[in-house]
Amino acid sequence: MFIVESYPMAVIFCVVTMICWGSWANTQKIVQDRWRFELFYWDYAVGIFLLALVGALTMGSTGTSGRGFIDDIQQADSGNIINALIGGVVFNLANILLTAAIANAGMAVAFPIGIGIALIIGVLINYLMHSKGDPYLLFTGVLLVTVAIVLNATAYKRYAGNVEKKNVTKWVIVSVVAGVLMSTFYSFVASGMDLDNFVSPATGKMTPYTAFVIFASGILISNVPFITYLMHKPLEGEPTSYGAYFKGNFGTHIIGIIGGSIWGLGNLFNLIAAGKAGPAISYGLGQGATMVAALWGVIIWKEFKGGDKTISLLIKLMMVLFVTGLGLIIASGN
Repeated sequence: MFIVESYPMAVIFCVVTMICWGSWANTQKIVQDRWRFELFYWDYAVGIFLLALVGALTMGSTGTSGRGFIDDIQQADSGNIINALIGGVVFNLANILLTAAIANAGMAVAFPIGIGIALIIGVLINYLMHSKGDPYLLFTGVLLVTVAIVLNATAYKRYAGNVEKKNVTKWVIVSVVAGVLMSTFYSFVASGMDLDNFVSPATGKMTPYTAFVIFASGILISNVPFITYLMHKPLEGEPTSYGAYFKGNFGTHIIGIIGGSIWGLGNLFNLIAAGKAGPAISYGLGQGATMVAALWGVIIWKEFKGGDKTISLLIKLMMVLFVTGLGLIIASGN
């Protein structure tokens, strides 16, 4: 299977993760005026699973290093499989809430609050689980990201007051809950892998490719109760049905699948990088997606259009702090 052999390459893989995780939500934005997020999310989940399976059967099954996907899944310990499944379920609930917040509050708000919180708590959890990297640089970087999140929330509160948006507090709370849940999923998946040796993983442990397939299966399985419930009792708007889903045109479904595939590619690259960079650094860098999403929201979707100079200054400061914080996270692994 393909294995990252150096720290610089691991950082490159994490940057790809950052771009993918910060960009997938554009697909939801494209269809949100004609397609409910609950319907979009089914295609998104399918896209994640398909990407995981393709990755396992290609990158995860070629070459002479490590165990191939089929051999690996056959020897995996049931406890590790269950952990990866739980990670998928936890992630799915968090991401459903985040997607709902994106649909109703915008990318520039939901991502910095939700994913920013996930970064702070997630880095701490993953560092305690597998201490790799300079803790001073790592957590100083996380602190700067925390300040950036506060600045973003302040900017949004001021902007929402100016344009009289409704339910501001509701979607900020939803984003916070999503972030707390999002912070825990990675540790479940990482615990099922042998992070110290992808070349010859310990018996019972999984390669990142196998762990991702199990994780993606957890997303699909949990989608049935989670999305079915939200279709009947949505967080916003009128109830919808599976009948509406099957009435969607091919192009709309493909956009959702592409969105899931984009996120899935980022996740696959992040898990592959974790062996060389460590889970705390790879997760922390990946969650730099917050900055990418904020840029999409501000520059492309004009989510702060009409804001005053103070709002503009807050957004600029947020970006500077995010970049500086991520730079320190990268440096912590050298």
